[in-house]
Amino acid sequence: GAVVLLTKAMAIDHGAQKIRVNCICPGDTDTAMLRNEAQQLGEPSERFLAEAARRPLGRVGKPEEIAQAALYLASDASSFVTGTALVVDGGGLAGSI
Repeated sequence: GAVVLLTKAMAIDHGAQKIRVNCICPGDTDTAMLRNEAQQLGEPSERFLAEAARRPLGRVGKPEEIAQAALYLASDASSFVTGTALVVDGGGLAGSI
């Protein structure tokens, strides 16, 4: 998508200044926003979460798991990582192959 392409372009443009640019692509995450979406679709949130959990790891993500990805990208542990889209979706993207 557009954000991933922008991330790659910015990583190329700003690498010489030692600026790293990455993005996080989160999958379904158990948040109020996800539960509100279920309500707007007229589905019980438990059913919606169960459907969303049909991925290799068998569940939706937790907000803390997305935060951990952000902390990793902001840390020195990722000092050689730039121009990447970190997919944090419990294998959802892999399962759609």
